[in-house]
Amino acid sequence: MLTGTISDKDLAWPALPLAEWKDTCATLHMWTQIVGKVRLALSPHVNHWWEVPLYVSARGLTTSPIPYGKEDFEIEFDFIDHKLDIKTSWGSTKTMSLAPRSVADFYHDTMETLHSLGIDVKIWPVPVEVPHPIRFNEDRTHAAYDPEYAHRFWRTLVTVDAILKEFRSGFIGKCSPVHFFWGSFDLAVSRFSGRRAPERPGADRITREAYSHEVSSAGFWPGTENVIDAAFYSYTIPEPPGFRESHVRPEKAFYSEQLHEFLLPYENVRTSESPKATLLEFLQSTYEAGATLGRWDRETLERPSWAAV
Repeated sequence: MLTGTISDKDLAWPALPLAEWKDTCATLHMWTQIVGKVRLALSPHVNHWWEVPLYVSARGLTTSPIPYGKEDFEIEFDFIDHKLDIKTSWGSTKTMSLAPRSVADFYHDTMETLHSLGIDVKIWPVPVEVPHPIRFNEDRTHAAYDPEYAHRFWRTLVTVDAILKEFRSGFIGKCSPVHFFWGSFDLAVSRFSGRRAPERPGADRITREAYSHEVSSAGFWPGTENVIDAAFYSYTIPEPPGFRESHVRPEKAFYSEQLHEFLLPYENVRTSESPKATLLEFLQSTYEAGATLGRWDRETLERPSWAAV
């Protein structure tokens, strides 16, 4: 059984029904893409696009330091005081308020603020991984911001981030950081077998790089109206025969034929007797199913006996 130093009494599990904040969620998705694309434009490429994500911070979501010439700067969404902070290593700081405003206005204000700090950056102003994308500078459709639900979403990410980090610590093979992908708008951690994956026919450049090696990935996603409400997910690529029929835990987990991954609704975790134990059970059992059926060298890749400290 996975153990660690955090317990359920230390963790926040706020209610997060997508129907209550779907407009804010869609707007935040676009705002994080704008900020994430700034990091992407200025960062050296890392395998599996690990130069792209944001990270959960003590106040929200951050780019972490972005290199700029001989200096660094960092952009952070603050979901406590509801502001966007841009801080530089040369001492200058600018702040924008997070409030209801269109994506077009947020894009214009963010780029103007960066330029006012002497940061000359250009991004491709088109969102990715969404149906019917609208150019950032033309998007006046998404303009909602509910501070209560933005805060709830971040508090959920803080909780899930801590548990995913604990889960990650039991694996000693190649493993990603716990990071927030602004394209798919999810918090994820990925474990690798160490072997290259077969080429994916017809894969684009992004997918080809992301899944170049055998991987077991799990994380949290706030959901979409057309598919499912907030949920945890887990998949293995390439998917080994028998994976989708595997008996995974807890009982409420199921395999989605549409998404080709196991799902566990967030609400089932949040309302369980021990949400942390329920989530760790899902993460471990789905990983074991994929790694065992995929003939990973588990003895070499896993820590045989461990406790988070």
